[in-house]
Amino acid sequence: MLTRFDHNSRRILKFPAVLPSQDVNPITLLRSLITLSNSITSYQSEFFATQRRNGRESIRQIGILCLFFGELVEQDVSGLADSAVLCFSELHHSFQKIRFLFEDCTRGGARVFLLMKSHFVATQFLTLIRAVGTALDILPLNSIKVSREVKELVEMVAKQARKARMEVDPEDDYAMKRVMLILNQFENRFEPDPIMIKRVLHYLGINSWSECHREIRFLDEEISLVSVENNERDLHILSTLAGFMRYCRGVLFENSVLENFDDQTAGKGNLEILSCLNPEDFRCPISLELMTDPVTVSTGQTYDRVSIQKWLKSGNLICPKTGGKLATTELVPNLNLRKVIQQYCIDHGVPIAKFQKQSRDISSTILPGSPASAEAINFLSEYLVRRLRNGSEKQKSRAAYEIRLLAKSNIYNRFCLIGAGAIPPLLTLLSSSDSTMQENAIAGLLKLSKHSNGKKVIINHNNGLNSILQVLKTGSKQESKQIAAATIFYLSSIQANQKLIGEIPDAIPSLIEQIKTGTSCGKKNSLAALFGILLYPKNHHTALQYGIIPLLSNLISSTDKPEITTDSLAILATLSESFDGSDIIMKTPSCLPLVIKTLQSSPSRAAKEYCVSILLALCNNLGAEVIAVLANNDTVIGGLYTVSTYGGSPASKKARSLIQAMHRFNETSSSGMVGNWDSSRTARIHSC
Repeated sequence: MLTRFDHNSRRILKFPAVLPSQDVNPITLLRSLITLSNSITSYQSEFFATQRRNGRESIRQIGILCLFFGELVEQDVSGLADSAVLCFSELHHSFQKIRFLFEDCTRGGARVFLLMKSHFVATQFLTLIRAVGTALDILPLNSIKVSREVKELVEMVAKQARKARMEVDPEDDYAMKRVMLILNQFENRFEPDPIMIKRVLHYLGINSWSECHREIRFLDEEISLVSVENNERDLHILSTLAGFMRYCRGVLFENSVLENFDDQTAGKGNLEILSCLNPEDFRCPISLELMTDPVTVSTGQTYDRVSIQKWLKSGNLICPKTGGKLATTELVPNLNLRKVIQQYCIDHGVPIAKFQKQSRDISSTILPGSPASAEAINFLSEYLVRRLRNGSEKQKSRAAYEIRLLAKSNIYNRFCLIGAGAIPPLLTLLSSSDSTMQENAIAGLLKLSKHSNGKKVIINHNNGLNSILQVLKTGSKQESKQIAAATIFYLSSIQANQKLIGEIPDAIPSLIEQIKTGTSCGKKNSLAALFGILLYPKNHHTALQYGIIPLLSNLISSTDKPEITTDSLAILATLSESFDGSDIIMKTPSCLPLVIKTLQSSPSRAAKEYCVSILLALCNNLGAEVIAVLANNDTVIGGLYTVSTYGGSPASKKARSLIQAMHRFNETSSSGMVGNWDSSRTARIHSC
């Protein structure tokens, strides 16, 4: 009878669709009320950072009613008056919402947010307790056979609930005003007194780095949801609190025990589960498209938000899938399903442009969110840079790790850190013998290299590029090497940098070595970096000299990672544009058959398109030798026809050109004119 919700599957302070228990057997209803009451009273042992008085009072009243339900359930309730059953149904409805409210009030990571929402939460308590009083007004207590003492207690609860005054605790109000004062000081570019901040945090039970980090993660999740809804008011306060808590984490808790929270590993545990899922379950029942923002309606069915909103705006108040009447039009975000869909797309190479726009795109972070948040990040950036320059070895490593977190997914944070001068001391730390410090430093540089200013500072630094390449070559940890490769990839996105990187003797050989010996992540990062460098044609010779084509051929044939196959083909396509590259591809025994096989069997559209590009380049550079191989292979034409159906894409045009060239070759070969075809091959293929 009770619906169970994971707190992560709904927005905080948002109730899911909770329905009154109508047409339910009275004994079943009473037992469910007892279960609900026990669930609520069990929160007595939980820590309430705020709303302590309201929580205690609500638990006391519901505990008394639980005694009443327990005594009544032992009686014969078959003859209960309809008004009594209606009362219990309404109580069941209110108790479910009270349970959700208690769940929110004790939720880890939401303490500072709930403090700032104290008045709203107190109003919620008042509304729900008054609803309990209203339900008890229709209870025919005199006709119910329970002890006189219990009746008196129920009457007392009814009277108190009707006159309840659920107000903000004076202590909560004082703490909230302290936070507002602190935020106002930030906004006016005045760094607050750390003792005052610590007192507020201690009141909320935020006494360590990990507890502070948990608050930031919650706030970031809320910001991503509110951004989709375009709720400017909530976005302002959430951004302000996130900036404030980041300042606290970096400045006030630098001596706390550090816990390594790497969000990039969060999805690894889902791989085995994901392999058992049916991707058809990820489609919206209305649009039949992949759900980018799944929400659940009151019937329990899940739809994509945009589709169900259009359905409701059209005046439809029934569930599209079940046909049942919707008790409420409230849409509850299904966050768990959203994460599963995202991870599935990432693992299977499914395009997730909509996800990237809604939840992974960080372009909205170019601006700080609020003036207070902006100044808090500025103060924090300056503090961390001072630690990098003048702190102890431990403080330097901690500062580098804080920069790594701070710059991870926020453009404004990167801008502040670069402006404060974080890059030069991070480059200095790359030569550290401390493997953890080196990893934190290169990871911080990776995040900062994504910003255009960061690229300039690294390149213009006397030894910046060489320091990163040294980590790639001799880093003390494999993780540091693969992060260095990723950093080079971002640096190579600037055309002038491609030439600079290629001119360093060890750059391309070190990336090729990582492709040979690195982890899966290291291989992928190195492939991406090498692709960026090879966009400058004069770098091709070095890569070919160090045996990149046989290496890529072996990699494609041995890997089970689709993304590595695609990246390897991308590099082959780039190298095949030159005569030397095409010549080595043809001289590598397994390379051309592998490209043809991939064209035929790969499920990846991108991989097929790169194969077509390679084949066309080989034909243009080497002529009849290649076209003869293709024309005599029955499997090639099928793969080309598949790519030719990709609309007006460049790859489809290339595929059609190859198809026509193969047809011409067959015609000329049958008439003995192959030599004539070869002499004009380039003009013929390009003109198709």
